[in-house]
Amino acid sequence: MAKVDEYKLFQGCVIGNRIPFIEASARLVFDKLGIKTSEGAFACCPDPVGFNSTDHLSWMTMGARNLTIAEAEEKDIVSLCNGCFQTLKLVNEELKEDDHEREKINNLLKTVGREFKGNINVWHFVEVLHNYGPEKIKEHFTVDFSGLKVACHTGCHYMRPSEKLQTDDPMKPVKLRELAAATGATPVDYDEETLCCGSGVGNAEEEPSMQILANKLQSAINAGAEAFVVICPACFQQLDSNQKKAEGVSGGKFGLPILYITELFALAMGAKPDDIGVRFHRARLTGLLERLNLK
Repeated sequence: MAKVDEYKLFQGCVIGNRIPFIEASARLVFDKLGIKTSEGAFACCPDPVGFNSTDHLSWMTMGARNLTIAEAEEKDIVSLCNGCFQTLKLVNEELKEDDHEREKINNLLKTVGREFKGNINVWHFVEVLHNYGPEKIKEHFTVDFSGLKVACHTGCHYMRPSEKLQTDDPMKPVKLRELAAATGATPVDYDEETLCCGSGVGNAEEEPSMQILANKLQSAINAGAEAFVVICPACFQQLDSNQKKAEGVSGGKFGLPILYITELFALAMGAKPDDIGVRFHRARLTGLLERLNLK
């Protein structure tokens, strides 16, 4: 990937409104690494599943409108959210490749004084960090997490559909594992690593959602994981908020701390837990932080 001087940061609705501490950790990490970002007057991405399946034309148009904001400054977008990344990447690629679709969408965008040109790219923040280089990032770490075993969870929308997103191997993703390992932590191999966390189905039926979550948590625990490392706000909320419900369905006992990779990085860079708001997690990190001498 060619060097990008500055990205337009797309944090998405969920992070900004529900879990802003994720944004805090991301900004700290970007600043430490010298990855420059700027704001844009973005709206909802919108959602790549429910919204797209209900009204594909509006989904395309709203996604394109977001892209034109970054295009006006000829700056690539970096997304902190899997769903936002998938929407913006898919819309961007389809409109670049399909002249008929681009003309149709641009006719709609004219009503708000905008035009899609196709002069930028869309990146997931894991791609940006991995391209920066795990070994180079390691130079900024002051805390060593050797001995910590983590279960990595990329989530579905980060790498599928793989022929379009092309972020990682959809059956054996390695980038998140390599980033986590740069902190000294050991990513464990667990059977359910590439499977869904259950968040999506939870919008329709809670019990199967909690069973899917319980299966994933138990699989990670069986492999020796002491924490989860994630990169998606929907996955974070599912894993962080619903462990008690998953226990009720499965009869198991979980209590696994959940960390965004940027939170793990921020702590490795010497940030105090209170400075990045980990106290707002539902699955408490107290025991883990004490063990790592990070209180």
